[in-house]
Amino acid sequence: MRLENKVAIVTGAASGFGEGMAKRFAEEGAKVVVADLNAKGAESVANEIGRAAIWTQTDVSLRSEFDEMVYAAKSAFGRIDIMVNNAGYTHRNGDMLEVDETTFDLITAVNMRAIYHAALAVVPVMDRQGGGVILTTASTAGIRPRPGLTWYNASKGWAITATKSMAVELAPKNIRVNCLCPVAGETGMLEKFMGADTPEIREKFRASIPLGRLSTPLDIANAALWLASDEAAFITGVALEVDGGRCI
Repeated sequence: MRLENKVAIVTGAASGFGEGMAKRFAEEGAKVVVADLNAKGAESVANEIGRAAIWTQTDVSLRSEFDEMVYAAKSAFGRIDIMVNNAGYTHRNGDMLEVDETTFDLITAVNMRAIYHAALAVVPVMDRQGGGVILTTASTAGIRPRPGLTWYNASKGWAITATKSMAVELAPKNIRVNCLCPVAGETGMLEKFMGADTPEIREKFRASIPLGRLSTPLDIANAALWLASDEAAFITGVALEVDGGRCI
């Protein structure tokens, strides 16, 4: 029970990597706040977990909704030990000049500004408690970009740099900050990453991964579990590649 007596918030937890993390954390003893804009999906995941979870409908682009989410977490479980910034958004794979400004703004709001909102909301709580863990789902896109995803790639590079800077600044407060860099996986955004979902395009993506497959929610959840646990107590500022060798 590596997260026994810990309380974790996971955004984007109604499906994909976030769902995997929420369930895996609960298996290891954590109380979990399943947060997502998709209220029905969040409720479903929380119900599957059971009494160890609550759900919130949360738009991570809005600071006020972060405050409401933190209030819900503290009301239900009394504290916040782990904040997982997992919610993400991308544009469809294609010409960078054809991405409209509305889509660009949504990418920056969800992939970048939400990390800022999370810090404002949870760092004071963790500081009063004597420490905590902030974990962000970045991407291999921020380390070894694929063509056709320029603005998404840039947002994930920003997330990696923010992680490293936050880690240095928050270390005196005993708050560890790390990020995960998954390769493309079986999530709701996969079709946009690929541009189209065909056997040929899937094979092209798989061929770029030395271990020969896409990532799964369990792959990411297991890495997140370790970084969130006391086993990683001396690990901060790391961008952990969970990518089957893609970034080599």
